[in-house]
Amino acid sequence: MDESKWIEIDGGSAVGRKGSEGGTTIKDEEHSRGARITLERDTQIAPFAITCGIYGWMVHTRFFRNHVEALREYEQMKMAMSAILSRIPNAADENLGDDQTGRISSEIEDFLKLYP
Repeated sequence: MDESKWIEIDGGSAVGRKGSEGGTTIKDEEHSRGARITLERDTQIAPFAITCGIYGWMVHTRFFRNHVEALREYEQMKMAMSAILSRIPNAADENLGDDQTGRISSEIEDFLKLYP
């Protein structure tokens, strides 16, 4: 999957700052087709957290005990989100039909089951 569309948000300016889970942001990236993924350490709930979202579709947070596992899952989640994003047309290109909306929603449900 093409991950070249993931870039650091604002040149990495959030790194070192407090994140949405109350921890320190380690990585914060955005996909050009409308998604974001953030990795934090020392959160209020667990040593590490990943928060991700596909704009207009979903937001999801996961918690981890160690850095190695969190980094591995972060990269896997990016690839899985890229796959979903590749099937969502640009707003300027076309409107989503019920079939396409249902298929994308189903893929997001599968993502949430794979990455609980």
